[in-house]
Amino acid sequence: MAKEIPVYLFLGFLESGKTKFIQETFEDPRFDEPRERTLLLVLEEGEEEYTPSRFAVKDFAIETLSQSELSLDTLTALMNKHRPGRVVVEYNGMLTLDKFFEAMPDGWLIAQVMTFFDANTFFAYNQNMRQLVFDKVQYADMVVFNRFKGEFVKEEFHKIVRAVSRRPGIVYEYLGGKAEYDDIVDPLPFDIDAPIIEIADKDYAFFYRDLVEDMQKYEGKVVRFKGLVATDRRMKQGTIVVGRHVMTCCEADIAYSGLVCLHASSLPLRTRDWVTVTAKISIAYHSIYGQEGPVLKATALDYASPPEQEVATYF
Repeated sequence: MAKEIPVYLFLGFLESGKTKFIQETFEDPRFDEPRERTLLLVLEEGEEEYTPSRFAVKDFAIETLSQSELSLDTLTALMNKHRPGRVVVEYNGMLTLDKFFEAMPDGWLIAQVMTFFDANTFFAYNQNMRQLVFDKVQYADMVVFNRFKGEFVKEEFHKIVRAVSRRPGIVYEYLGGKAEYDDIVDPLPFDIDAPIIEIADKDYAFFYRDLVEDMQKYEGKVVRFKGLVATDRRMKQGTIVVGRHVMTCCEADIAYSGLVCLHASSLPLRTRDWVTVTAKISIAYHSIYGQEGPVLKATALDYASPPEQEVATYF
């Protein structure tokens, strides 16, 4: 088996603060404990350069790669050349992460993902390159907004991050070095403790994401929502999938996000029928998922008219 090598990914667009943060990290003696060879991969050349003479990390190597050089063969060759105990990556903001994931050698494991944005240009990037912003946030453990100003409204930044993922911590770093952690509470747009959790048409995307991210929280809960049926003759009688098409980023990534539903209805349900379903959720293995997942056991199921907006979104 290949040796497990932790990979630390630093993401963001040009001049977002990645190089500065990595430089400061390498200057911290605590980052050199336990001492092991560190490979720093630079896939983006900005105006700021590294100053290795100030590194507290003593056993390191720096390699700069162009976009065209990012491949499994290249990374494997660098791994064999340097034999690192860990890898730090300054990633090109204009590249999607799937390019890196496809190039990772066996044994490389993502240990941490930090994403940096310049608060002054963040909204422009989000408006014009939303797919790239989404890509940099969806895997992040931490999102840092650099060059933050007092007149900025944190809720506006927070909302965009949370529309992508509820996972990452959010930090606002002001000019001068002061940093504040985001403590904005994200209440769900439905009452999870209600006898029947009513999911409004506009809230299906939030419900689906919260359910798949924290399934055990929904064990035994009863839910009611409007969804689109998907069925197949290979499914057992009394089994359908019900859900909605969800747009997480842009039209290019619209995908059907459905849930297995077991029912005793005599309705001749077909794919693309709209229904309103009331069901109890159990977390169990099902062959449609190929793993453990949320299984709905319907107590009520009936035809419904399509919602005003058939594609569910987070925004």
